[in-house]
Amino acid sequence: MDDDRLYAIGEVARRTGLTVSAIRFYSDAGIVAPAGVTRAGHRLYDVHAIAGLDFVRTLRELDAGLDDIRQLLAGRLTLTDLATAHLARLDDQARRIRARQAVLRTIVKQHTETEQVILMHELVALSDDDRDRLIDDFWNEISDDLRASPAFVDLLRSHRPTLPDEPATEQLEAWIELANLLQDNDFRRAVREQLRETCSLDGAEVMTSPEMLGAFGRGGEILQDAQTAQLAGVPSDSPRGREIAGRYVTFMGEIAGTPDSPEFRLRLATDVLHVEELHLRAVEEAATRPDPHTRYQSLVATINGTAQEAADFMPYAWLSAALKASLSPERATRDCPPRGDVAEP
Repeated sequence: MDDDRLYAIGEVARRTGLTVSAIRFYSDAGIVAPAGVTRAGHRLYDVHAIAGLDFVRTLRELDAGLDDIRQLLAGRLTLTDLATAHLARLDDQARRIRARQAVLRTIVKQHTETEQVILMHELVALSDDDRDRLIDDFWNEISDDLRASPAFVDLLRSHRPTLPDEPATEQLEAWIELANLLQDNDFRRAVREQLRETCSLDGAEVMTSPEMLGAFGRGGEILQDAQTAQLAGVPSDSPRGREIAGRYVTFMGEIAGTPDSPEFRLRLATDVLHVEELHLRAVEEAATRPDPHTRYQSLVATINGTAQEAADFMPYAWLSAALKASLSPERATRDCPPRGDVAEP
């Protein structure tokens, strides 16, 4: 375009994609003034005004408000400030839209009754403090008079949902279901009875003792390290694999009262694969016939974004191979043929 030329409003409209009425509006609103007028009163625009109109059109397409645009062009607001404030508004709108989507999807899935719609909307809108109070109220009732160590009760209470600031739709849907369950008397009663039955079993007192819970925590850390190594592509027969295997042998030896030996390591390598089978069977049964507490844990995992991590937490074959590799090479080759996709010892 010619820097010195003045353009009629019709040509400006063609160049900017704005309507003539929109250009007149921005002029009358003091946002982009024309460079001049003809004797007949028709507005004329130079290249700078046209560039300004292009900029205004872009900002309007990004849903920026007229007052913000006016302040920006007047130098009272920076583009960064405008973008930051507008992004915050859009993020808030997106959160509200995801919440509405979750409510609507739940209505479709559950064939929700009319009176439940308001409740579901309120559940999604709960503050963090309100959600915490709901969880605390649930566990206060469930753990009341539970014959278990305080450490076990604390462990139960610690597994609680934390809805992120920007939850995905499936997280909101899981929260709606969980919040409804937490306020359902039948669900509370079922979880309470299930935990009481578990704590009354033979050996439950020992299994829920602080010492045993601490041991389970140490064992879980070893399995977590095995998973981390496996996902990182660390070979099971590497020094890191042998180090993790050695810690596992020490841990299991303390529990079983069995000294370290090649025979003990070989037995553990076999037992770990059996644990994998039991784990897969338990996951399958939980998916088809979930008990109340398992459903609670599953929903919490979805809300916290750890459901996939739990599904992937399968380092048993890798650990079994690491235990085999920790034997002498000759013994490992003779007694422990390699298993499928696990690194050979």
